[in-house]
Amino acid sequence: MSTPNEARDARHRQRKDEIIAAGRRCFRQSGFHAASMAQLAAEASLSVGQIYRYFTNKDAIIEEMVKRIIDSRLVYMEETATARNLPRLLAWRQALDEDDEALMLEVGAEASRNPVVARMLAEADSRMFTHACQNVKKTYPHFSDEHIRTCVEVFAVLVEGTAFRRLTPQKASAERLFILYQQLTDLLFKTEEK
Repeated sequence: MSTPNEARDARHRQRKDEIIAAGRRCFRQSGFHAASMAQLAAEASLSVGQIYRYFTNKDAIIEEMVKRIIDSRLVYMEETATARNLPRLLAWRQALDEDDEALMLEVGAEASRNPVVARMLAEADSRMFTHACQNVKKTYPHFSDEHIRTCVEVFAVLVEGTAFRRLTPQKASAERLFILYQQLTDLLFKTEEK
């Protein structure tokens, strides 16, 4: 049997989840700038005042949304052999979650205008990059930290570039791209050049 505090905490988490879900829908539909707190409140079936009981402003909602997206990506990295799967994901332009991909593109665009969101994006990137480096170090402990950072940077560029390229039709065959991405992966992880 749950205590009154546990029940209250569960309701609080549920309400925050509902607000985040409504925010995701509004931000996808209208973008961060155009999505108003009134629109978000209507989508969540709450008043604006009720939303402010859970989040201080729209940036706080964006920050929680970004945190959850990054948390999900970190779990994926832990549960899969990411480097081994990456050539396939890139070649066929597969997204782990299409909504997350689109929302992170929105975050990138908003970061170019909003220093608060730019800070969020930098923190999210730092978490992902650090985690990816740690995962590579587990598999390739003989690689220098500099080599690992270089490999992760190359993969970050490929993943983020592919997220943007999903907005346009693919111009090369996925089969040929897979071969090239696999060769690149093999090259990066084959040896460390001194």
